[in-house]
Amino acid sequence: MAKATYEVNRNIFQAKALQWAQQFEQACFLQSNDYKDDYASIDAILAVDASEIFESDSHTTFEKLTIFKAKHSSSWMFGFFSYDLKNEIESLETSFPNPVGFADAYFFIPKVLIKFIGTCIEIEAEKPSQIYESIAHYSATDSIIDFKKKIKKRFSKEAYFNAFHRMMDHIKRGDIYEVNLCQEFYAENVELDPLAVYTRLNAVSPTPFSTFFKANDKYILSASPERFLAKRGDILISQPIKGTAARGNTLHEDLEIIHALENNPKEIAENVMIVDLVRNDLTRSALPGTVAAEKRPQVHTFKQVHQLISTITCKIDHAKSDIQVIKDTFPAGSMTGAPKISAMRLCDQYEISRRGVYAGAVGYFSSNGDFDFNVIIRTILYNKSSKYLSFHTGGALTIEADPEKEYNECKLKASAILKTLNTELE
Repeated sequence: MAKATYEVNRNIFQAKALQWAQQFEQACFLQSNDYKDDYASIDAILAVDASEIFESDSHTTFEKLTIFKAKHSSSWMFGFFSYDLKNEIESLETSFPNPVGFADAYFFIPKVLIKFIGTCIEIEAEKPSQIYESIAHYSATDSIIDFKKKIKKRFSKEAYFNAFHRMMDHIKRGDIYEVNLCQEFYAENVELDPLAVYTRLNAVSPTPFSTFFKANDKYILSASPERFLAKRGDILISQPIKGTAARGNTLHEDLEIIHALENNPKEIAENVMIVDLVRNDLTRSALPGTVAAEKRPQVHTFKQVHQLISTITCKIDHAKSDIQVIKDTFPAGSMTGAPKISAMRLCDQYEISRRGVYAGAVGYFSSNGDFDFNVIIRTILYNKSSKYLSFHTGGALTIEADPEKEYNECKLKASAILKTLNTELE
């Protein structure tokens, strides 16, 4: 592919590029919303139209994807891993239906790649100048979100409390010591403009791992704040989130909430437990003695919430392929609990809906060998053909958990999506 660089009005060109991309069956837009950390790599990137596609048939997905990636080792590759791939990694089973209809994994090699770098864009394509002209002269239109439904809860409050107490029984017996109990919110017969919803969601809740992903008639509209796993050279990085508090109404309130969160024994304990789990997962792919908790846990502030985030790194064992590294650490420990397999088995038992793409990961493999994947949380999943819309929220339960507080935390995590759709829970 050829490359060309242009200076543009970033906001105008980006809006046009996203609308222009909707004519294609595949599109992936990733943006950091100007959040910076030691491992940030891209400001924003748009991948459009597929020259090659990988779609899981729910059998030996990681092995087949390893072969697919090896064939395209010098190319960028964008896609997602569904949480339900856990069933291929461990002896687990998900019995609930799949109403959103996503595959267990989906990746594509783009024909067009647009990198947003400050006030410039870099276009990689067969004919970059034609792509630039097509977007520059594209007539962007405003679209409204006309969502007139209320969101249904898969769990009633009573059912959630019942599942909570069953999980607590397992914690008291020592079967697990932490578990992430999740619940689905959904709406049926929904007609909406996915790009308009994503644009609004990103305005309501700008996050470092914001994602718009289109695979034919299925959409991932994500305001995820959490990095699952990244590779920078020979370093692997995971940044699990555990610990959440609402934003204050004033700066003084915010500072008090931050101080309370970073000194909250329950929230810190949850975070430390997941750090230990992630460290254990990373040892499978690390050179001996290189796994380290670089930063733990620190409060990061987002538009809707404060979160406790830890950073764990290691040097990669180059005998491991990138896909094997992801398999060794998947799914994200922050979305399972500990011990990991036992927690996932109990989630299958007491949750009453399929997580699917939720709690999985979406991101990219770059042409230089690096990769970066988020954890799919704070995310709307939408099937335009079946008109089904879904999102999940969840929270970590430990021995000190309180059911009312955990239930309210789930609603807090749903607040940005409800605000985006201008609706409320039924």
